[in-house]
Amino acid sequence: MKKLIINILLFTGVYSAPAQNEYEQVLLQIETNNATLNTLRLEAEAKKMNNRTGIYLSGPEIEFNWLWGNPAETGNRKDISIKQSFDFPTVYISKNKISKLENSNIELEYKSQRIDLLLAVKQICIRLIYYKMLAKEYEYRLQNAKEIAAAYKMKLDKGETNAIENNKAQLYLNSIENEIKNMETEQNSLFSELTQLNGGKEILFSVEKFSDKQLPLNFEQWYAQAEAKNPLLQYIKGQITINRQQIQLNKSLALPKFTAGYMREQVAGQRFEGISVGISIPLWENKNRVKQAKMQMKASTANFDDKQVQFYSYLQNLYSKAFNLQQTLQKYKKSLSEYNNERLLKKALDAGEISLLDYLLESQYYYELFNKMLETERDYELTAAKLSAVEL
Repeated sequence: MKKLIINILLFTGVYSAPAQNEYEQVLLQIETNNATLNTLRLEAEAKKMNNRTGIYLSGPEIEFNWLWGNPAETGNRKDISIKQSFDFPTVYISKNKISKLENSNIELEYKSQRIDLLLAVKQICIRLIYYKMLAKEYEYRLQNAKEIAAAYKMKLDKGETNAIENNKAQLYLNSIENEIKNMETEQNSLFSELTQLNGGKEILFSVEKFSDKQLPLNFEQWYAQAEAKNPLLQYIKGQITINRQQIQLNKSLALPKFTAGYMREQVAGQRFEGISVGISIPLWENKNRVKQAKMQMKASTANFDDKQVQFYSYLQNLYSKAFNLQQTLQKYKKSLSEYNNERLLKKALDAGEISLLDYLLESQYYYELFNKMLETERDYELTAAKLSAVEL
């Protein structure tokens, strides 16, 4: 339970976002095929069934006695009795309510574990999109590097350039090819993780770019919705209600218990039969139970207040991080759109106006900025995924 609380607090939140269409098919498949989720579902059902036991009447008692007389002429004695014990009626009412409340909390526990797993899947998908977008950019860089390497090889053969310049072009091509291989390795590793999470079944994910996601403008209004949907806070609220009902149960257990039944006695040609009624007054066995339940409810209430403060602070920090990433991303996109010299540099290189070294150095500014833009977009998507986790 402690691990569950930590996971929920760290990985769940919610904001009003569009449906996760780009991830929906993958999430649905893994939710169906994931062995861990299937096991957790079965365990949850077993726990719920366990909560429905022990809340009904105890079994009836049947007793039969055969007693031999001494001296023998007094005859034998035969007794039979059937008895049913039961608590005060409010005990069964309270037990039934507690059972339903505990089952609701079991569902919240399963929901939290499900969210945790699906969020991990979504984050894998986000990283896959990032590498796909980066790989697409590197396809252009590779084509460009091949053209430059071929051109300098031709110039070297004609004696129009030296081996140093040609080596620069070939090394540049090799570096681009190695980067592409590394990206393919990362993508294959991420697809393997998805396959493992999908119960060993291969899974397709063809999304190649991120969809635009905007943060809600008013944090406080958004937080009110997030708090209402957060499984951890719902779970603790449920525990408070359970503790309150436990107080009522313990009060009821202090009330008298009853026994009712039928009894028959037969001896020496005589027979006696009739009903039997008994009452038990629990004077000592339930001592301090009500006090203990009240203290437990106070502890649960204090725990809720503490987690509420933590949750608010965590989401506020997460929201602030996402907002800053969003602003940075917009600046990167604007800069890349307005100040892209890549094509101008290529023309200048082809025309012999700049050296290969100058071209590589100047191009590096654009490449670094583009890579940072993609990293920022990836980080923004990962942060937004945490904020929208309970929508999964």
